[in-house]
Amino acid sequence: MNPAFWKGKAVFLTGHTGFKGSWLSLWLQSLGARVTGYALEPPTKPSLFELVGVARAMESITGDVRDLAALKKALHNASPQLVIHMAAQSLVRESYADPVGTYATNIIGTVNLLEAVRDAKSVRTVVIVTSDKCYENREWLWGYREDEAMGGHDPYSSSKGCAELVTAAYRRSFFSPASAAVASARAGNVIGGGDWSKDRLVPDAISAFISRKALRVRSPNAVRPWQYVLDPLSGYLTLAERLWEDGPAYAGAWNFGPAEDDVRPVSWIVGELARRWGNDAAWESDPAPQPHEAGLLKLDCAKARARLNWRPRVELETALDWTIDWYRKYASGEDLRKLTVEQIRSYQDDLAQ
Repeated sequence: MNPAFWKGKAVFLTGHTGFKGSWLSLWLQSLGARVTGYALEPPTKPSLFELVGVARAMESITGDVRDLAALKKALHNASPQLVIHMAAQSLVRESYADPVGTYATNIIGTVNLLEAVRDAKSVRTVVIVTSDKCYENREWLWGYREDEAMGGHDPYSSSKGCAELVTAAYRRSFFSPASAAVASARAGNVIGGGDWSKDRLVPDAISAFISRKALRVRSPNAVRPWQYVLDPLSGYLTLAERLWEDGPAYAGAWNFGPAEDDVRPVSWIVGELARRWGNDAAWESDPAPQPHEAGLLKLDCAKARARLNWRPRVELETALDWTIDWYRKYASGEDLRKLTVEQIRSYQDDLAQ
């Protein structure tokens, strides 16, 4: 990505109060972009959004992507040049508890965002963020490529597959080469400081370690593509730049996953987290019956490597170090905005090399 590209650009970001959205908001602010965020209130307490003061240097609008009229008004008033859509119900287990809300947010929310873009003449680039779980998971040993079938066993996964189909249909039906360039981005299991979502491995681990309880793990043998939060975000930004420069050549679907060596079982991750945290941190397998979740899921990112010159920068060991460091400093009451910005700068310095 080219940091200079973003200076002065008007960016409309949905989901900016979430974990990844907060990191991306801070990064765009540091690059000099004019950011307007549209999202519900922060989904957790504590939240990264509030802990690091994300709203200080941007326009933050509280709104629901299921509300088409409000979304259209906010996007029209912002007059953005680039749109990044990250608002979502992002938890597999929550989708079992609230399938209707999950489908409404992830599918109709995407429809509404694309409808709002159709009416906004200022928009030149759109990146729709979905998930690696959009694929029809056959538990293959190899990574899924962008042209594999969409699917999903659970409501969350299938809603993301549907969001991909919606994006492709809108791109073909309503966005010509002369209008906004639309692409979708799929990433894996993201880790980093400031995630407090329930039923996610790292937040659950940190909460258990802080309270000196053993972490109960649902699926220790499940294998996931773990990656540091800034790696997929750099992919989204790189893709947005290429769409700006040559939209028709880059409009489509893109995978942004970790290196092959960073596809690890849950048991390995929690063991490493406990070792780094110390203080007798421990975990145990949860024998209770659990709703279905994928056992093995990997992404093939050859397309992004070849055509975007993108690759993951942070090795998993380093990602775990940075993540534990962030939560340790949270526990000790240190300046989290300063720490988060420093991690962004360190990552950006590596990109420049």
